[in-house]
Amino acid sequence: MISADLSVVLPEIVLAVYAMGALLAAVYTGKDKAAPVLVWTTAALFFALAAWTGLTAGEARTAFGGAIVDDGFARFAKVVILVSAGAVLLMSKDYMRRQKTLLFEFPVLVALSVVGMMLMVSAHDLMTLYMGLELQSLALYVVAAIRRDSVKATEAGLKYFVLGALSSGLLLYGASLTYGYAGTTLFSGILSTLGEGEMSIGLLIGLVFMITGLAFKVSAVPFHMWTPDVYEGAPTPVTAFFASAPKMAAMGLFARVLHDAFGAVPGDWGQVVAVLSLLSMALGAVAAIGQRNIKRLMAYSSIAHMGYALMGLAAGTQLGVQAMLIYMAIYVTMSVGTFAFILSMEKDGQPVTDIRSLNMYAAREPLKALAMLVLLFSLAGVPPLVGFFGKFYVVRAAVDAGLVWLAVAGVVASVVGAFYYLRIVFYMYFGEEGDARLDGAMPPVLWGMLMISAFAMVAGVINLFGVEGLALTAAETLVN
Repeated sequence: MISADLSVVLPEIVLAVYAMGALLAAVYTGKDKAAPVLVWTTAALFFALAAWTGLTAGEARTAFGGAIVDDGFARFAKVVILVSAGAVLLMSKDYMRRQKTLLFEFPVLVALSVVGMMLMVSAHDLMTLYMGLELQSLALYVVAAIRRDSVKATEAGLKYFVLGALSSGLLLYGASLTYGYAGTTLFSGILSTLGEGEMSIGLLIGLVFMITGLAFKVSAVPFHMWTPDVYEGAPTPVTAFFASAPKMAAMGLFARVLHDAFGAVPGDWGQVVAVLSLLSMALGAVAAIGQRNIKRLMAYSSIAHMGYALMGLAAGTQLGVQAMLIYMAIYVTMSVGTFAFILSMEKDGQPVTDIRSLNMYAAREPLKALAMLVLLFSLAGVPPLVGFFGKFYVVRAAVDAGLVWLAVAGVVASVVGAFYYLRIVFYMYFGEEGDARLDGAMPPVLWGMLMISAFAMVAGVINLFGVEGLALTAAETLVN
């Protein structure tokens, strides 16, 4: 029985054992000298585990008395998490080496946070949920402040820690109320207590607190306040990581809680999630207009994109979950490519984040400017790029669920938000020639990630690389 349970969580065990082994090996050997090897090894392990998880698809399995579930939904989310984490690790190596911040702890902490994320999307019990969430969060607090000589990075880590601890407390309080009224921590047990769709006031309050805690993790308004400061203050590779894998994990956990534990009462939580979606799209579209720092701009962009993903979740249907998964897969791909470009923005070897430094960039680097243009247009949802189809799916799910007002608000927010993406394009192609020329060199890994992401945004219009069918299969296992 124990061996059957362990086989379900074997990828997580392999990654956890590797992280602990790598930590011990690095401490007792070369420490930071071992960091480049650790980065490549960790990224290779991520890609291998992603292939393993994706190719061993089968029937849904549970472990440890139903506390952990390995189904199509979890496997889809895990593949996205592992691939994006591996890509960001590879992108970060050269940048952190040049900035003399490539510490051996970085890939180890990323590996431990990914273990937490994999547990999050497989959680089928309130205890497992909290364990996965805290393992991810504690590692992320540290990597946010990993540049110890930087006041901004330290401030970002502290803000993230304080507000993250608050959100964890709210989530835990909601979980304790839920347990008190349901009499069980298992999601299936909570679902069975809802009966014919009637929920006691205690369970409702518990659900609201849990949604609040999860909204912090996905940067949904009004619980977004940490995001711009942390994105700006953290080292750029860390910001790139925050914008990809943790977003997929948090959104996967959000869907898991709402559908597996409270799937019988979508009318109760759908309204709350719809409001979070509306506020996130509105603020993300407007607040980024005045930003000149590209990392802060991407922070508000991520808030808006989480609003679109929540639109799919607010529908409370199988189509809504499918749309959310498609949207997150596309968003993570766009984020990786965009941050590959941002990581290359340097002048005299020093990072530059002011978007005005991109003036007439296209005249000097036409191919890279074109790739960035494709990614920015895709982020804005301009057809026929893949980003448009992501928004199309969530809008269709909202309309099918009767949330026409939310779909209309999403379209309006998308039009408004297109302004700040197009402004970057304007600077690159039509800006005034200035003295702040960026360095032309771009490490091969960053160039490759930028081009692959841009190519995916164009070539994916044919069949979305099969993601639509995979997301449907995943959604069917969650909403049945």
